[in-house]
Amino acid sequence: MKRKGFMQAAVRAELILLLALGCVCIVRELSGRWQESARQGSGRAWESEDGQAVEVTADGNYIKWVEFHVTCEAMTAAYDLDVATYQDEIHFNWIALLAYVGAKNGGKFDKNSVGEIQKTAEKLQDGTTTIEKLTEDMEYYDYYLEAYTAVLGGMVGEFSLMEEGSWHRYYGLKAFSPIAAGFDYSHYDDFGSSRSYGYSRPHLGHDMMGMIGTPIIAVESGYVEALGWNQYGGWRIGIRSFDGKRYYYYAHLRQNYPYAEGLKEGSVVTAGDVIGYMGHTGYSAKENVNNIKTVHLHWGLQLIFDESQKESDNEIWIDCYELTKFLYKNRSKAAKVGDSREWKRVVQMLDPAVEDYQKTRLQNGKTIAK
Repeated sequence: MKRKGFMQAAVRAELILLLALGCVCIVRELSGRWQESARQGSGRAWESEDGQAVEVTADGNYIKWVEFHVTCEAMTAAYDLDVATYQDEIHFNWIALLAYVGAKNGGKFDKNSVGEIQKTAEKLQDGTTTIEKLTEDMEYYDYYLEAYTAVLGGMVGEFSLMEEGSWHRYYGLKAFSPIAAGFDYSHYDDFGSSRSYGYSRPHLGHDMMGMIGTPIIAVESGYVEALGWNQYGGWRIGIRSFDGKRYYYYAHLRQNYPYAEGLKEGSVVTAGDVIGYMGHTGYSAKENVNNIKTVHLHWGLQLIFDESQKESDNEIWIDCYELTKFLYKNRSKAAKVGDSREWKRVVQMLDPAVEDYQKTRLQNGKTIAK
């Protein structure tokens, strides 16, 4: 009887083990299918030569994945050509030039990319071809154009600066470095590095180390969508671009005095405005706690092609290291306000995007927070 009972127990244990293994295999299979579905949506996935998904759609109507590898040097070359030809008959669109090189090389940019941009411009300059003709047989160009426009779309255009008592109109870079001019910082490419507070996760932003109280600048004009405490980011600000494509996230702001005076959810900000101050708050469920060891600004850029991506497992955050280097060419000067802890921008700017947004809000009968 004992032997029979032992055999029955052994059989039951083996059946349980087989059942458990079967469940693991099913879960792995379903997980793999879910991940593939999340990448591809219910539409199709375009792939580059190295097998990386470069366009993913859901029902064929919005992008689900972007990797931004454009170098500072490539952005600078394309930008310079755009500005130099702004009033010419043939005006180079810097994003279109970058998209052409991106589509040609599967999203990769290297030391040869600047030369490719310049050669492409030369072809366009002599009038024998157009960007439409150059790209008509490029399967992925439309994807790269839309993706890169989502990243860079609000950064170049017309604007006016108040100089010597009057407004002067310009065309060029109207986006700014997130650190005010005259304030030192250090940084390196830390996108994707591991973080463990709360749970294991990749770092989906860019850290810029500096001094407590360093003025933090709005990179692009937009409206404040989020403001307050987050246990991971501490005191933080979320600013949405007017076209809805970009969500700028500024985190770990200063203890006790994190924000520019009067800033609140719904506030409209102009690129170059002081919005807050560097600190090291965060990593605490309790508000106003300095649990971050190193004083720094964490800033991130999320791309939003559909509102379902905003707060989800399918968020698209890009590596901002090269973009931060590019924006260094445009740093907003700030001056201290008396004996307070407040700083204000020195040179005022009028951004047509702000004016258009305010007009639309007023036409729709909505108040505008300042």
